[in-house]
Amino acid sequence: MVFFPIVLLVYFVIPKKVKQLWLLAASYYFYMCWNAKYAILIFTSTAITYASGLLLEKVKKMEADAVKKRRYKKTVVALSFVSNLGILCYFKYANFILFNLTKIFALMHISLSAPTVDVILPVGISFYTFQALSYTMDVYRDEIYAERNFFQYALFVSFFPQLVAGPIERSKNLLKQLAEPKKFDYDMAREGFLLMLWGFFLKLVVADRIAVFVDTVYGDYTTYGGYYLIVATVLFAVQIYCDFSGYSTIAMGAAMFLGIRLMENFNAPYLSRSVGEFWRNWHISLTSWFKDYLYIPLGGSRKGTVRKYLNKMTVFLISGLWHGAQFTYLAWGGLNGLYQVIGEALQPVRDKAVSLLRLHRDSLGHRIACTVMTFVLVDFSWIFFRAQSIKDAFHIIDSIFCVQNPWVIFDGSIYKCGLDIQNFRLLMVCAVILLMADILKRKGIQIRQIILKQDYWFRWLFIAICVCAVLLFGKYGERLDSAAFIYFQF
Repeated sequence: MVFFPIVLLVYFVIPKKVKQLWLLAASYYFYMCWNAKYAILIFTSTAITYASGLLLEKVKKMEADAVKKRRYKKTVVALSFVSNLGILCYFKYANFILFNLTKIFALMHISLSAPTVDVILPVGISFYTFQALSYTMDVYRDEIYAERNFFQYALFVSFFPQLVAGPIERSKNLLKQLAEPKKFDYDMAREGFLLMLWGFFLKLVVADRIAVFVDTVYGDYTTYGGYYLIVATVLFAVQIYCDFSGYSTIAMGAAMFLGIRLMENFNAPYLSRSVGEFWRNWHISLTSWFKDYLYIPLGGSRKGTVRKYLNKMTVFLISGLWHGAQFTYLAWGGLNGLYQVIGEALQPVRDKAVSLLRLHRDSLGHRIACTVMTFVLVDFSWIFFRAQSIKDAFHIIDSIFCVQNPWVIFDGSIYKCGLDIQNFRLLMVCAVILLMADILKRKGIQIRQIILKQDYWFRWLFIAICVCAVLLFGKYGERLDSAAFIYFQF
């Protein structure tokens, strides 16, 4: 409410030649508001990948044979990746690795006194590290030029709207846009404001409201078993979607005020008809990153069926670890990878069944059935994502299947877990709004464009009502303390 308007005002008033420096200073200030000393980490990552880009450019111009130049280029890329991932592993995985090494040695009756690394996980470190590394690979592949202006490149790595939770931008998109400071565009600003408003609705009204119920139930799953957990698990799927896509949407809207278009990070993922399709529409910037910089270099689907399945499992296991140093995330990633491997392996059987039963894949009933089944599979995997440990996850699963108490939904007991009946009804209304918005999005219809085409009095009235609704039902709602975005921890 204070920082962003000041950044905008100054940006559009100061001379063009210092606009980038202003945005860079604002981005570092934004990050340092969390923990000032950790700004040195993002600076280090920036310096390493900036230097790697220049070295790659220098190697390309060397007078040497192709084999030697290729070897030098691979060495530069390897050094960039090892140093950046080394920093990431130290802050994110050091204690996890040391703890499990102690456990492994204990099984062999060897006493190992491993030290504990006393560090705080830097917010957004996984996001800006991957964004910086993608630049190194893009220069290596000749998909982007090596940026010589250090300040401009530093702004690419630290651009504040998407710095701490994505989307993980590519240099081919963001770096080129930052190269030329934009003039104020009223139409883009209006569209950006509507995007930010939608993002605040998703976060403050929907995600934070659901968090009250989910935290209550998952925080005491031994008391709230059976159908309490079923409802909480379904709601968590909505919570994490609204929380994460809410941030990405706010980031997109904020960037549009500055004349920058960030990539779309979500495309109605829960309307997907397969787990593979879900992952093509969920956290698109990370999924595409793993595809381009890990899955394809591993061989993709070019080296046979078995190798393809191994590559997919590798990608999803690493994706799970990317989210956090816990076996719960590893299980979550592995389960989603297993879904896809089994789904592809059984594709001929499924095709045969569809033919024998004379089913029509394009029929409404078949599409709904596939969508529901996909949601059930994905939602089941969210249990591991949300649980505090693998042991807790299995206890929760056991309770879901073994405790039969459907009456809690109808006798009012469900309304004693932090959210009363009025808040549940509001959630149902929000769920309908979200579903309709996603259906329209899949059809290529942008609600904000429809709003912007209306008369000015309607636009202002609509926006005023929406702002009041977000403030009333979000910021000032009962028991709704604003919570950090879930993906800040990654």
